[in-house]
Amino acid sequence: MNVALNLPPKVTERAFERLAEINSAGPAKPLRVAVLGGGCSGFQYDIRLDDRADDDLVIENAGQQVVVDPVSLPFLTGAVIDFADELIGARFTIENPNASSSCGCGTSFSI
Repeated sequence: MNVALNLPPKVTERAFERLAEINSAGPAKPLRVAVLGGGCSGFQYDIRLDDRADDDLVIENAGQQVVVDPVSLPFLTGAVIDFADELIGARFTIENPNASSSCGCGTSFSI
């Protein structure tokens, strides 16, 4: 049995640092990481600044918050939320052990 199935998502220090940089320009908002139906592989990630809801899982570090809604949480158990600054662009990324496949853009996956 995969131990990661019971773990909440992990947020890297680099992701929290980038969120702090983004939030330094104005009022601080949590980074919402959600899973929606759709995309080329069946599910897609929705990553955006958003207000916190009462039933969100909150992951906090140095005053910065990443939130995950209860519907998305089972799809993100054991996942790692990171920030990558590459030649193709800078973006938040998700390494998801639950995904059986993903598309080239990294925002769509299947289970």
